[in-house]
Amino acid sequence: MESGPAIFTGTVFALFGAVLLGWTVLRARRREPVALGVHQAVSVTLASVIAVGCLALGTWGLTGV
Repeated sequence: MESGPAIFTGTVFALFGAVLLGWTVLRARRREPVALGVHQAVSVTLASVIAVGCLALGTWGLTGV
């Protein structure tokens, strides 16, 4: 019964992290702003750290099932 919410949460975190990381890489390669009004290096670094953290949370949630 408890594995259903864990699978859902892990999947959501993993998908969000993967999409955010892909979007960040795409924007950085095109030299487009990741966040408006923020220096490019800071916004890419922060978005990448959040994306990798979400991927780690998703992986942790799915391995605990």
